[in-house]
Amino acid sequence: MRFEILHENDYFIVVNKPSGLLSVPDRKQSEPSLKDLLLQKYNQIYTVHRLDKPTSGLILFARDPETHKTLSKLFQTREVEKYYVGLLEGTLMPQQGIVETGIMEHPAGGKMINHAKGKPSKTAYETLEIFKGFSLVRFRIFTGRTHQIRVHCGYLGHTIVGDSIYGEGKPLLLSTIKKKFNLAKKEMEERPIMGRLALHAQEIRFQFGDKNYVFEAPLSKDMQATLSQLRKHAATTNH
Repeated sequence: MRFEILHENDYFIVVNKPSGLLSVPDRKQSEPSLKDLLLQKYNQIYTVHRLDKPTSGLILFARDPETHKTLSKLFQTREVEKYYVGLLEGTLMPQQGIVETGIMEHPAGGKMINHAKGKPSKTAYETLEIFKGFSLVRFRIFTGRTHQIRVHCGYLGHTIVGDSIYGEGKPLLLSTIKKKFNLAKKEMEERPIMGRLALHAQEIRFQFGDKNYVFEAPLSKDMQATLSQLRKHAATTNH
């Protein structure tokens, strides 16, 4: 699992996390996490926030207890601006807006649901590009609930491509969007162009000390390649 350090200073580290890598160790310590890998490089590292395992993109770690306290408070008081991009099945109507619901754990466990008794949650969304059957959407989350974007997409009647918890989890195949698709002779079955949750933590903004920071994580190669194929084979009028 290769990760990219986008920025480091004496106080914190900004990392572009690949999809499929845990942010922090799970209870079973069943597999290495990004935090474990960073601890090999830095003697001290403190968790400020997390990304779901299948989500790629920006994640922040503090390098000392004082910074950890300061940054954690910024997240808790919602003074950090967090932006994500996701590839959705279908087209959102309206194409931009704000979703505010309560989010709580499903009584059976394993997933979250929209519920009046849940914790207040707020997501703003804006459609960036529309394709045949899919759309690229930018999200800003004002709260940091578990699976918030995925649950709010469900509230809007849509799922993120590759979401196995809130959707069917079907991978995106080139044959789905390309009319005259022929499988390469050497291959027994088609490999997906997007075989995981198509959600990426793209940008983060916050003030630390007397300085304003803005960090942006480039899209992962699989998302870039998928968007390239959609623009080529499933283009419609742009938003």
